[in-house]
Amino acid sequence: MPISYFQCSHCGRKFEPETVTYTCLTCCGNLDAHFSFEENPSEVNQAAVVESREASIWRYAPLLAVFDPGFETMPIHRVGFTPVYQPEILRKKLGLETLFIKDESGNPSASFKDRASAIVVSRAIETDVETIIAASTGNAGAALACMAACVGKRAIILAPRTALPAKIAQLLTYGAQVILVDGNYDDAFNLSIAASNEFGWYNRNTAYNPYTVEGKKTAGLEIWEQVLRHLPSGSDLNVFIPVGDGNILSGIAKGFLDLLALRWINKLPRLIGVQAEGSGAIYNAFIQKSNRVEAVKANTIADSINVDLPRDGLRALKRVRESNGFFITVSDEQILTAIPQLGSAGLFVEPAAAAAYAGLVKALQTNQIDPSTPALVLATGSGLKDVRAAMQSVQPAPIIEPRLEKLKEVLSV
Repeated sequence: MPISYFQCSHCGRKFEPETVTYTCLTCCGNLDAHFSFEENPSEVNQAAVVESREASIWRYAPLLAVFDPGFETMPIHRVGFTPVYQPEILRKKLGLETLFIKDESGNPSASFKDRASAIVVSRAIETDVETIIAASTGNAGAALACMAACVGKRAIILAPRTALPAKIAQLLTYGAQVILVDGNYDDAFNLSIAASNEFGWYNRNTAYNPYTVEGKKTAGLEIWEQVLRHLPSGSDLNVFIPVGDGNILSGIAKGFLDLLALRWINKLPRLIGVQAEGSGAIYNAFIQKSNRVEAVKANTIADSINVDLPRDGLRALKRVRESNGFFITVSDEQILTAIPQLGSAGLFVEPAAAAAYAGLVKALQTNQIDPSTPALVLATGSGLKDVRAAMQSVQPAPIIEPRLEKLKEVLSV
């Protein structure tokens, strides 16, 4: 559905869609897309969405900012509609009445970031853009490289030289032009913007390109379809989301806000942003009741949420407050502990995804949530993204001679 207008999430200024590409022309704030269905909910047929046989984000085509690009047999058309699990072993261990985990590892490049990249690449198709650039610690870049490759677009990825080898391998395998920056993510981010301005390339950066939020909101739409509409009327839902830049949380919130406008829900689920202790810039602002997010010197094992200056921090703060939610931080030790805990339920996740679960555990321990309220954890990426962290979270496997008695010794039988 065509965008009616963009509105700055900071100063409130409105823009015609064709007059702005990235951020607010007044204050450089992040833009929210608005649609005609907000004024006329009857434009979208709920039954047609729910009864759709399309098992991807494109089932929500009437709510999206781009048209379905086709390519039905390509990865770009296999993004989203990821499963929601209800692991009894974890629910009982935590003492929760209801626990959901939404597993994003089944996306084509194995992370949540495929959602934003699918929408951005579709926008590039609509506008006849050939080259798309992004700064990334790995997942966003891999998602862009994957989506661009399958439709014949050129992807350029600027990544910190410290990016994990598994993620760089993905980028290179998809055929992206990868350039490692001798600096951190923020340095790569700034350089990518300078490059897109200089060469006219389309910039996919999280919390810069407003179409990224439109991709990420599809997870909120799925949470409604898979969970919310099946809960008893009036039920609350605590949604735990890992937070670095804040854009995933803002995106999921945008999905819920669209649903509220459509009157498909009557209140917002409670959004709980989980940051690593070593990268807690938005948490700091929340605790200080501030409307200003100050940069930190980020340092956490969860590289996907390792951010000095969150580019979508203010909007994430606003959305959490609107939902009566909160921010919480977890230590690297708590993140590593969460990896095998999720593994015990058959889920293999990277540290950023484990952070969301660790946040749930901590929130229960500190009595910040009611265990009788349903909780959903967003598991954003596969553990194959960071095997090194996975190995740190468990005891190493013993090595034995190939003799039965040695096996018995290890098994203690």
